[in-house]
Amino acid sequence: MSEATPYSVLFEPVRIGPVTARNRFYQVPHCNGMGHIRPRAEAAMRGIKAEGGWAVVSTQETEIHPTSDLSPYAENRIWDARDMPALRLMTDAIHNKGSLAAIELAHNGNHAMNHTTRAPIFAPSDMSVDFSHPRQARAMDKSDIRNLRRWHRDAALRARDAGFDIIYVYAGHHMTLAHHFLQPHMNQRSDEYGGSLENRVRLTRELLEETREAVGDTCGVAFRFAVDDMLGSDGMQAAEEGRAVIEMLAELPDIWDVNVAGWDNDSATTRFQPQDGYQNDYIGFVKSVTSKPVVGVGRITSPDMMVSMIRKGVVDMIGAARPSIADPFLPVKIEEGRIDEIRECIGCNICVMADNIGAPIRCTQNPTMGEEWRRGWHPEKIAPKANETEALVIGAGPAGLECAMQLARRGYQVTLAEAGEEPGGRALRESRLPGLGAWIRVADYRLHDLRQRGNVQIFTQSHLGPDEVLELGIPNVFIATGAQWRRDGVGTNTQRQPPTIDADATILTPDDIMAGQTTPDGPVAIYDDDHAYIAGVLAEKLAQDGHRVVFVTPESLVSIFTTHTLEQHRIQTRLLELGVEIICNHTLAGVQPGGLQITCGFTSKASDIACNSALLVTERLRNTALYDALKDMGLKTLELIGDAAGPALIADAVYTGHMAARNFERSAVEVEKDWFRREIVSLTDGATG
Repeated sequence: MSEATPYSVLFEPVRIGPVTARNRFYQVPHCNGMGHIRPRAEAAMRGIKAEGGWAVVSTQETEIHPTSDLSPYAENRIWDARDMPALRLMTDAIHNKGSLAAIELAHNGNHAMNHTTRAPIFAPSDMSVDFSHPRQARAMDKSDIRNLRRWHRDAALRARDAGFDIIYVYAGHHMTLAHHFLQPHMNQRSDEYGGSLENRVRLTRELLEETREAVGDTCGVAFRFAVDDMLGSDGMQAAEEGRAVIEMLAELPDIWDVNVAGWDNDSATTRFQPQDGYQNDYIGFVKSVTSKPVVGVGRITSPDMMVSMIRKGVVDMIGAARPSIADPFLPVKIEEGRIDEIRECIGCNICVMADNIGAPIRCTQNPTMGEEWRRGWHPEKIAPKANETEALVIGAGPAGLECAMQLARRGYQVTLAEAGEEPGGRALRESRLPGLGAWIRVADYRLHDLRQRGNVQIFTQSHLGPDEVLELGIPNVFIATGAQWRRDGVGTNTQRQPPTIDADATILTPDDIMAGQTTPDGPVAIYDDDHAYIAGVLAEKLAQDGHRVVFVTPESLVSIFTTHTLEQHRIQTRLLELGVEIICNHTLAGVQPGGLQITCGFTSKASDIACNSALLVTERLRNTALYDALKDMGLKTLELIGDAAGPALIADAVYTGHMAARNFERSAVEVEKDWFRREIVSLTDGATG
């Protein structure tokens, strides 16, 4: 920034030991599903963050030894020298854009199952592993602890030689041995590493001291620490042991990266934690205890909140994982005064979901996330138009808005037609449900962009039939007409034996509730064969509206897909607190006036549930009538996108809209040939390095 602005403080340099960050924006470590399996993809993604203005760009967890094997999850590895070329790709990409590269060294203890290496699993004491798996971790003896310290030191030296500027010691999220040793319920030792807090801190102190001794003259040493377990008296609390740990170690790291544990609290969804900077109450004391710089997180998306946190002395650097995923160019946009162009994180945790299923990272707001190398997509750049001049997009939901925006950015004349009174589609409808208010950011960001452009026309209340489409004379048509929820109860678990639906029964779908249809008085039975968030949200709404709600699912948990977004336990807890009756492991057999019949998924035993209405959340039917009618009408381009092409998550709808805009005017042969670049496992002998 050449002159003072309200945000100038965010662009002051910060000294971190022997290195200096060019501004206060710090991309903290976050997983991404690429790691040692897809190192080129991860390097490109981290390089984009550096280009976007993040002064420090960190890796994800980086396994320091085969006894911390997190497979099947693709984290980084620094087991030996053979891992260094892949890591060097990342540091080079980050340095080329003027940022510092940080590496989060980790030994995950009983959180690492060692599925591939089949190595013994370590923990402070004998205990079960951190998964539903019939293996146990063994208590580390003194030689194991000495080995761990050596592995960590060796990894720090390799990290330095691979070009990293900041080396982490990691004690957070209940995921690493350093954190496990701090936890009284995990550390039952009676030697100098157990018992008192000072003893439980000993391993962390040694790791910090030895890392500083090994690399401290050239690299900054960071300590990532969870100050509060968010368990009250059942765990470490910021005001007590959390503060005491920081007092003991105050000046050892060069920077404190502080947060709360576990991961589900640190990365809470907006449904259950809507405030930006929601961790400030827990981490706000840290700067009063140490003279070293402090970085904190809390899904911070507001530049004004960032400035306030700096001015109030809460932190020295603004940490981000999810906001840096939603908009890698957030710092640059603030610096250039383009605040209204920031793609704000909606806190849906689709990025987390991808990691939890072992897939490359993705984002609802940023469809280029994870595609930087394999597809060559840039979040702020897109190729200009080729030969065609105009395009028509029908449907202004997430897919249609993204497609229209990217086509307009390419330079086409874009007409966007929406049948409803307002644009936004399912993002608009779902944002009106309890806890999903942030979903509207998907529509707002794109509508704001479109409304600034002179080459875009937006029409609402414009229901187009095939004749109207042809009359417009636009030869390139993208159809984003969405999908509607089924009323017949057919879904994953009822395809072989569809339920019997009485014509006189009162059947509701999510579309009815979101359209404001009045639910009949009396009990409502919800049958969820979708398993994502929508049925749980609707159950919450109906219970809040005063209905007695019975929730039936063929799965063993409510909204089981949301285990991947770290919120399932909160959803089920909330429903129980609202008095919702939950019946698991049962499949819908039929709906009659006054009730529905369900069968046990194991015994097939039938039972009845009394209700005045049934809300069926199963599958969606694609709205393709317009597309089908236009197929043989001679249009140059006719393409289905979003839920009309394949009902899925909002993130998937945005992605298909983005891809359609990128691929416009490319031949089908070219698109098929250039699906995406793959990182192929080398078949050369790598045994000697």
